[in-house]
Amino acid sequence: MSTDTYLAVFLGSKTSSKWTAWNAMPEAERKAKEQEGMAAWKGWVEKHQGAIEAMCGPLGKTKKVDGKGIADIANEMGAFTVVRAASHEAAAKMFENHPHFTIFPGERVEIMPVLPIPSG
Repeated sequence: MSTDTYLAVFLGSKTSSKWTAWNAMPEAERKAKEQEGMAAWKGWVEKHQGAIEAMCGPLGKTKKVDGKGIADIANEMGAFTVVRAASHEAAAKMFENHPHFTIFPGERVEIMPVLPIPSG
């Protein structure tokens, strides 16, 4: 079975209704939900540890650089994970019912192949 590399990006808008509801929770309830989410995320990592190449998150504040210079911006990216899988579909299936959006107020995980850089 050959495996390829895939980048999974965890996305969610801080202005979404899910985040608004999350922030409106009483602190004790939110803390309990955070504990539940972290335990579930840890379980997800343990289940897929053989396929995980790298993980990073949460991501910090974003700076944009363009022809006008450098500016602070906001985007939807919260974290990323690099996995190896037999296919794009198999990589995507790893993230079904992920705690990012089933417990935490994240909206989705987008999975894309990491293509090799052409040499020569």
